[in-house]
Amino acid sequence: MTEVILPQGFMACGVHCGLKRGGREDLGVIACRGSAVFAAVFTTNRVAAAPVKLNRSRMVRSTCRAVVVNSGNANACTGERGLQDAQRMAELTARALGCEPEEVLVCSTGVIGRPLPMDRIAAGIGTAINGLSAGGGASFARAILTTDTCTKTVSVTVEIDGRQIRLAGIAKGAGMIAPRMATMLAYILTDAAVQAAYLRGLLAGVTQRTFNRITVDGDCSTNDTVIAMASGTAGNRELSGDHPGSGAFARAFEDVSRRLALMIVRDGEGAQKLVTVTVKGAASAEDAEKAVRAVAESMLVKAAWAGGRVNWGRVMDALGYSGARLEEDRVEIRYDDHPVVTGGRAAETPVAVLQEVVRQDSFTVTIDMHLGDHGATLYTCDLTEEYVRINR
Repeated sequence: MTEVILPQGFMACGVHCGLKRGGREDLGVIACRGSAVFAAVFTTNRVAAAPVKLNRSRMVRSTCRAVVVNSGNANACTGERGLQDAQRMAELTARALGCEPEEVLVCSTGVIGRPLPMDRIAAGIGTAINGLSAGGGASFARAILTTDTCTKTVSVTVEIDGRQIRLAGIAKGAGMIAPRMATMLAYILTDAAVQAAYLRGLLAGVTQRTFNRITVDGDCSTNDTVIAMASGTAGNRELSGDHPGSGAFARAFEDVSRRLALMIVRDGEGAQKLVTVTVKGAASAEDAEKAVRAVAESMLVKAAWAGGRVNWGRVMDALGYSGARLEEDRVEIRYDDHPVVTGGRAAETPVAVLQEVVRQDSFTVTIDMHLGDHGATLYTCDLTEEYVRINR
């Protein structure tokens, strides 16, 4: 998707500053006309990029004015210079907007280990600030892309207190995607008036159920960031857990997040198929997570899917080494609604029927361990030669 309608109070712009070839946008700014309540979650990778470290220091605040993002360079593993460059990006943006540097969040995505060319960044920030507009969401969405093949945007509305509340989401991500945040950046904007503590709690919970339930290749990035900003211009009563409209808002917020997360998996590097892997009947929540992750991140399983092959033995193998409690003769596996494995052995479903399922561009794999009542789901994709070509 390339269209996104920004909520009231927000402006955006994406420009080319010379970090990517071919004149493609590589620097973007989202700004709020006033102070926006914000929430953010970051990578769990212990090697965190300079912008992530800077943004974590901003979490003592409850409001911000803007986020500035560059693509093509991760500003990760760049030492003290990287921290200074991230701070400089905030300072340049703040000066142009007339706010304090502490009111600006910074994100970077791209190649690790290279210093930012700050002369190009500085010029790009100036150009982007001058180009800010309510219709700039599409150019911003393009500016944050790396190996993505398409932009990822969502816009929804929900009525609260008789007011039309808009939420918009913009994300990027295609590779280095794992269920502990991903090589992904995501921005969720709303014009709702929202209590800061409520927004932070909402984002944390929703992230666990959406962005942290996707995996392309099992690699957790240095730069993962999800930021939510609320301009408060819609005219509703401030949303909190006690507000009667908080449930509707939370559902819309989670809908935006889930749709963005699934777009990231669908656009996984080289991916041709979206596969939903669900484990149920596990002895514990930990076992369910171990089992679902082993299957969803198995290169052999994902390569079989890419070739349109059922090869259920690879799924059984992944379950066996996952570390989850398992009794082989209890395991059942289904592809969509078709039995593949019953009692740990091949089911009687014709192979041709199962191949038709695996050749679809979207299907489900459901695994029942028959040992308890715990379950887990991950959204993943196949593994093709194109993934290797992109990353070699």
